[in-house]
Amino acid sequence: MTTDIDRAMDAYFGPEGEEPPYDWNDVPADGTEREPAPRTWAPQDLRSVLDGSYKPPQPSVGRRDDGVGLFYPGRMNSVASESEAGKTWFALIACLQEINDGNHVLYVDFEDDAGGVVGRLLCLGGVPDDILERFHYVRPENQMGPVDAVDLAAVLDLNPTLAIVDGVTEGMSLFGLELKDNTDIAKFGRLLLRPLMNSGAAVVTLDHVVKSSENRGRYSIGGVHKLNGLNGVMYMLENRRPFGIGVTGKSTVRVAKDRPGQIRKNGLSHSSGMHWYADLVVKSETQEYAEAHLYAPRERDEADREADEDEKRINGLQRQILDAIRKASAPLTGKGIEDRVTGKAADIRRAVARLVDTGQIVAQPGPRNATLHSIPAPPETVTEQPAA
Repeated sequence: MTTDIDRAMDAYFGPEGEEPPYDWNDVPADGTEREPAPRTWAPQDLRSVLDGSYKPPQPSVGRRDDGVGLFYPGRMNSVASESEAGKTWFALIACLQEINDGNHVLYVDFEDDAGGVVGRLLCLGGVPDDILERFHYVRPENQMGPVDAVDLAAVLDLNPTLAIVDGVTEGMSLFGLELKDNTDIAKFGRLLLRPLMNSGAAVVTLDHVVKSSENRGRYSIGGVHKLNGLNGVMYMLENRRPFGIGVTGKSTVRVAKDRPGQIRKNGLSHSSGMHWYADLVVKSETQEYAEAHLYAPRERDEADREADEDEKRINGLQRQILDAIRKASAPLTGKGIEDRVTGKAADIRRAVARLVDTGQIVAQPGPRNATLHSIPAPPETVTEQPAA
């Protein structure tokens, strides 16, 4: 009996229990794709919702240091960021937690190799025997054929709780699909992601964001289906300190989308519209050992961070303003400064006011009620004459 209304809205992946585009255990000999024939137009049974017995999905796969969950089982989740912001570290922390809990994990990797991925698991303290038994690493190098489908189905028979798909961009290319085509993105979901999701695993794709932070918003590279098709949670990672051997890297984990609505309540709101959910911190002692944490957010930390970011932004504008005034052939008006400096007008005016208050620039009346800004002349030095 289907009672979850949300499944009816997730036609992108199909309802729970629906057969994938082809049966991985019974693939046609010629490798052709079988189209499903789901019955999704019948009215849903609403009794569990109306009588109060319906329970929303809970994020029970992976967890922060305080025990609060990360991903929804049986749903499509995603982690996106710029390169080297810690996506793989974030995913492998959850992988190791599931392995240590005695669960199987599937890792479909279109970007790295077994040495790099398993090496990080060992670096995080993974036990080799546990990894060998419960971590199933797949590195596809060709489109999925009948034999490949059977191999993957054998892993799903182990009921993994977590399935990582690392490198959606590269994966779509391998399937001959166009990254910016929403139809192709939906097809990639039907071919690979939905069968993984229907196994009951929390499916987590690792993806890149567009390079421009101003145009990025909540979207990763490619068509809007990548975000609109999610029925779990999508995290965005913002790097604060680079990750590397012998250093402590840090990224802020924000919630870009939370379809079931059970994760945002455990985060803190932010001016970006994306809740602050965790801080990913990886302290690398050596090449063989690293200590990783997913710290819960704290109100004071966010306020301090925003104050630091504001101070850095204003200081950077002050340097630009001083450079612009020095290079100008005549004193600059406020409009002249804004034309030469990149930033928000309100921030530029704040930076100018601070420079005036500290005496680094001089503001004088100009024609037509304008204010002219210039670098103050150095004080004249008086040379004392020797006594006669």
